[in-house]
Amino acid sequence: MTSDKKKCPECKGSKVMVGQCECNAEWRGSDNEENVNDCICEPDIQCPKCKGKGYIE
Repeated sequence: MTSDKKKCPECKGSKVMVGQCECNAEWRGSDNEENVNDCICEPDIQCPKCKGKGYIE
């Protein structure tokens, strides 16, 4: 049996799509430990096209 697997073009075979971060000094805030936080990041998600396999069958 030959399995025809090709690398997923959407996630480029990495299985997970890394969330993007955007930083802006206007959003500057601080947490309880006095660390400065001026970035908003999306969470990493499983690739919706290959369902986290990294390849298309």
